[in-house]
Amino acid sequence: MSHEFAWAELELLWNSNNFGAVHDWLGERWNHLIQTRPGGHDDPDAQFLQGLAFAALAFHFTQNHNQDGAALLAEDAIAKLTGFLPSYRGVEVKPVLETLDILLPLLGGLEHDADCPMQPFVFNKLTYQVMN
Repeated sequence: MSHEFAWAELELLWNSNNFGAVHDWLGERWNHLIQTRPGGHDDPDAQFLQGLAFAALAFHFTQNHNQDGAALLAEDAIAKLTGFLPSYRGVEVKPVLETLDILLPLLGGLEHDADCPMQPFVFNKLTYQVMN
């Protein structure tokens, strides 16, 4: 299965802080999975991609003055990705969760359209192991 995901592509987008494109990349693959897999939305790969997409949107929103959306999606990402620790399909989940765990408390009490509470926005890079 891991050969179906071009993690190197995702890594490049993620590590370039291009979280809008990360969300689009994940969304395309998630949509394909829910339409083609018997489990649909409940398919583990779809659940994992959705969790990463929630994290990407949280990171995108916080940098684009949508702190309420960032907090909501950070919570959703944490809830979804915790079940995939420490890694899934070669992708290291812990670094993503670490960034979310730092960001989420900083979002509390901010005005909806406030600046990102992390200046500059510092996030753990996406890392993965090539699966055979």
